[in-house]
Amino acid sequence: MAYFVQNRFRGKLIVVEGIDGSGKSTQISLLSQWMRGLGVAVAFSEWNSSPLVRETTRRGKKKQTFTPTTFSLIHATDFADRTERYIVPMLKAGAVVCADRYAYTAFARDVSRGVAPNWVRNLYRFAIRPNLAFYFRVPLEVALGRILGGRTAIKYYEAGMDLGLSKSVEESFRLFQGRILEEYESMAREMGFHIIDATRTIEEQQQEMRQVALREIGESLRTTVLRSEGVARERTTFAA
Repeated sequence: MAYFVQNRFRGKLIVVEGIDGSGKSTQISLLSQWMRGLGVAVAFSEWNSSPLVRETTRRGKKKQTFTPTTFSLIHATDFADRTERYIVPMLKAGAVVCADRYAYTAFARDVSRGVAPNWVRNLYRFAIRPNLAFYFRVPLEVALGRILGGRTAIKYYEAGMDLGLSKSVEESFRLFQGRILEEYESMAREMGFHIIDATRTIEEQQQEMRQVALREIGESLRTTVLRSEGVARERTTFAA
């Protein structure tokens, strides 16, 4: 975890990672709702959502002009803007920031596109170190079944078509996601992920997340972080 800056703010940062179809977005949404129910002020951040580069990203994707390096740089710019304008201010205020994907996404996706690992990690050296980082581990075929079974189309860069892995969009997507999965697995221990078995039921996964949150940052949730307006602390029950 030497890549990131220690979180010295009052708030806490929780992130989720995993390949497409791992169920991470559902789980971080549920965890956010649960914490709000406890009276905790929760802020939410998503990957690739900064308005600063939104139009540039849209045009680049539409014209298919991004190289692996420029794709990496545009996402790093997006991340830097969200960190400065949203994540850090929310942490300073004392909120719990829940992030659906974080810098680890770049570590996995950009390297899978052939960008040098050290170069990518150096781009994100300014990032705040998460207090909790969950990795949703799921077999490739299970994740692909979830995505391909519920989607009418897969986008060009999402499928890794820029890499020339296959002329078939579905096969390229399969190969690209396989590469990303390998990268997540290789850095799981290094980055200190809390690994969740994403083949379990939604309820079981959520129960485990809540237990980990209470064990790791429960005291801060009770006494330190910002409270939601109108919720009395003494009436809040902290239980998974």
